[in-house]
Amino acid sequence: MARKIYRVVPAASQWQVKKDGNVLATFNLKTDAVSHGQQLAKANMPSQLVIYLKDGTIEKEYTYGSDPYPPAG
Repeated sequence: MARKIYRVVPAASQWQVKKDGNVLATFNLKTDAVSHGQQLAKANMPSQLVIYLKDGTIEKEYTYGSDPYPPAG
């Protein structure tokens, strides 16, 4: 089963939660966006939450559900 990837990204002076390039929600506070992203990711495992900084670089990544180690390939 393919892992769903949710992203918390900056959008002007707000923060958005996205999946597959589509905006799922917009928040004024990053903490609210991260909390919403975590709820979505946990409810739709296997999934991943990628949190970005304002400069567009990745701050943190969380994986929910099975993540076999070592990875295949």
